[in-house]
Parts: sequence; C-alpha cells; structure tokens
Amino acid sequence: METHRVNERIRVPQVRVIGPDGRQMGIMRTRDAIELAYSMGLDLVEVSPNARPPVAKIMDYGKFKYEEKKKQKEAKKKQAGEVKEISLSPRIDPHDLEVKIKKMREFLTDGHRVKIRVFYRGREIVHVDAGRKVFDEIVEQLRDVAAIEIQPKLEGKNLIGMLKPLTRKGGKSNAKGENEKGGS
Repeated sequence: METHRVNERIRVPQVRVIGPDGRQMGIMRTRDAIELAYSMGLDLVEVSPNARPPVAKIMDYGKFKYEEKKKQKEAKKKQAGEVKEISLSPRIDPHDLEVKIKKMREFLTDGHRVKIRVFYRGREIVHVDAGRKVFDEIVEQLRDVAAIEIQPKLEGKNLIGMLKPLTRKGGKSNAKGENEKGGS
C-alpha cells in the first residue's frame, strides 16, 4: 500500500512546494512543480494531502521509502528483542548454570525480560522438583536485578517461568535503593 502520492499521481491543480533543502518555494501549479523536481533529478512527493493547498516536497522517493522501511525494521527489532529465552535441563552442571545465570544477568541489566525454560527428557518429568530447585536457584542468584514476572508452571515437558528486570535500561530501581538503605 502506497501512502504518498508521487509525481503524476498528484491530481490537484496547485501545491505548496518544499525544496530538497527544506525551504519553502511557494505555491505552484502541480505540472510546474513536477517539471522542477525532474530537472533536479528528484521526485515530487505529496506529504500533506489534507492541507489547502496540499503540501508536496521535492525529494528522492526511492531513498525516502528505503529510510522509512529501515526505521520500521529497527522498531520491529526493538520490540522483538524484549524477551530473551534461556533453556536448560534439570540436571545442568553447576558451572554451566553459572554461565547461563551470567548471560541472564546481562539480559536483565539491558532491560530485557528473560523466559526460563527447564526442559525434561524422558522420565525426568517424574522429578519436577529438580527443575523447580534449578529455577529457585536462578531466582536466588538474580534477586538483585530481577523479580519473578510469571511463576514457573509445567507446560507439557517444560517448566516455564519469566523474570523481569528491576531496573529499566538506563534507570534506577526503587527496590535496589531500598536494599542499599537496609544493608547499611
């Protein structure tokens, strides 16, 4: 879906023209404005169709569309990056657990939420308590930077829980400040 009318698709008799440098060039006949844009090797793009007369800007439309798509992709990437998932087994080695906790700490300090998935293979599902102990140990070691958002619950052969950061990226948390006062 094209959101802006370009060149010959602009069907109004007159437009207020803004040059490629951003300065106003005044009200012109649409045909003259299109010819002026072509003479500069650029396009005439209607940016405000509801104004009277409509506002059109002389710009490189291909570059404009590329920049817009890039911004949308970047915004989507930021949204998608909010939840990080860590998978582990209930029989995880203590050193491997330390490495996973270190990674979770990084995610949480960057302001991301962390989804913890303890997966059970075969008959390990009989010992759900082993996975809960691992989850509790993670929560205990990360209590200074995280709080439980979703309590761990069994979904099929996975124990899934979610941690949220106590601080937002670049901000300070109240809980951390209270711990410092209480520890003095």
